Amino acid sequence: MRSIAIDIGSSSIKGGVLDLERALVAHTERTPFPDPVPDLAPGFHEVDVDAIVQGARKVLISLLRRTPDARGLRIASQMGGVVLVDARGRPLTRYLSWRDQRTLQPDAGAAAPPLQALRESWTDAQFEQLGKELKPGSTSALLNWLARRGQLPAGAMPVTIGDYVLAALCAAPPRMHRTNAIGLLDLRSGDWHHEAFAAARIAGLRWPELAGEEEPVGQVVAEGRRIDAFAAIGDQQAALFGIELGPTELSINASTGSQVSQVTSTFQPGDCQSRCWFGGKFLNTVTHIPAGRSLAVLESLLTELPRAAGIEIADSWRLIAAATEVSSDAGGLACDLGFFASAMGDRGRIEGITTENLTVGNLFRAAFDFMADSYLACSRRLAATPSWTRLAVSGGLVQAFPALRQRIADRFLLPMREVPEQEETLMGLLKLARAAATGV
Repeated sequence: MRSIAIDIGSSSIKGGVLDLERALVAHTERTPFPDPVPDLAPGFHEVDVDAIVQGARKVLISLLRRTPDARGLRIASQMGGVVLVDARGRPLTRYLSWRDQRTLQPDAGAAAPPLQALRESWTDAQFEQLGKELKPGSTSALLNWLARRGQLPAGAMPVTIGDYVLAALCAAPPRMHRTNAIGLLDLRSGDWHHEAFAAARIAGLRWPELAGEEEPVGQVVAEGRRIDAFAAIGDQQAALFGIELGPTELSINASTGSQVSQVTSTFQPGDCQSRCWFGGKFLNTVTHIPAGRSLAVLESLLTELPRAAGIEIADSWRLIAAATEVSSDAGGLACDLGFFASAMGDRGRIEGITTENLTVGNLFRAAFDFMADSYLACSRRLAATPSWTRLAVSGGLVQAFPALRQRIADRFLLPMREVPEQEETLMGLLKLARAAATGV
């Protein structure tokens, strides 16, 4: 028994053949995620929705040709951002990406940027009920920005890019899984938070019907076949489901960005984000912890002069990893990786430089110290009294840098389950499909 999975990520649209009987992803295909529309105002990040659908369809067709017995389609997608559609599901906007930063730009004569003004329009109780989800590219933030400018069509329906792609492939009305509706639901009731929408000036919208992970929301007709399609789910939850995050585990994922997360059986708000999980459970999480994106800034600086001289260092990351293994500390160097807006601030810095300690190894060891300290600090925001007894550590950085892995172990002093680098999001879709088909 086989199915198809597609992960609509920020850099690529990738898919895989799900072998449900053997519990593995048998084959993968990918195509680049479309570039943003050029020549937009600074901070704007919009993508043509037709190009995204075409990319997903390309991956789907390629996989279907390899899998004539495919029985279903599962999709995960990047969360946040928004596409507005009309009553027939036709797009009224481009995809306004979660990477969009327009809500940070102050309006003329305004006392605060739109993002801050939106937060101030909600009571603390409402913000907690929404899961404390509010980032520059959050769906609610972008909708509020459009409403403030009279650019929000009455009766339009907001959907995520995964919902839109799936609806386009199925020629069916969009529906939304709760894991994709971050910052939009009243997590006490599991329904849309209409009171918060009114405060955010977006009360005149239509909202999609909410769907579970077990039921088909439409059918895709392609390659002469008709296969069931299931609601798109959030890529973070898919990835953590793929590593089989347990109820007594703390997830630490170190990739382009980082996050710490824990599954809770009930809605237990903390000094963190709260999101829907599967089976009526919840996920407490802190996202946007500096990681690979910030490390790439350091690597780019170190390789700038060779690039300018026309010299390519093909194995720069391997050389960096080797340099971090030479000694066990950073030689007094400190490196704050908050080079971008993050859970740890937005003003990075390198401190403690002497004529002896500014080396590649020390710089990256200092960066790893910062990352490990950040994971520990952010984990304490998930719950006043930690209930985890083991770490589930995943992500390419942990595999590539033993020095980072050791620093995490030193900070937490707990048993560590290392998850080998794999297609975690596709594995999550596989496990969902398998559970629905076999009950396992």
